[in-house]
Amino acid sequence: MALSTIYELHAEICKMFSNPKRLEIIDHLRNGEKTVSELVNLSGLQQSALSKHLNLMRQNGVLLRRKEGVNVFYSLSDPKILEAFEVFRQILRGRLEENEKLAEELKEVASR
Repeated sequence: MALSTIYELHAEICKMFSNPKRLEIIDHLRNGEKTVSELVNLSGLQQSALSKHLNLMRQNGVLLRRKEGVNVFYSLSDPKILEAFEVFRQILRGRLEENEKLAEELKEVASR
């Protein structure tokens, strides 16, 4: 596989993760599979909107789908997705802490 193809695949996955609702869905699936009904209740999305997100995530290899009777279950395809998710959260926490420190410093300067 050419390196450019890997970059293209990487970009597609990153685009898919650029939607806050899709990130929320990943977070809801952190502890295991959920039915579509459970995800509707947890996310607050209409079922049609949720289905679009779930299908896109499944097409990109992020989710697995399992049908049991009338229920459709979704789960993460690879636990490493959660590892990547957590790395980004750690980066964001660090950024927020830096911003909070800067805000405190600005308050001190303004109060002088």
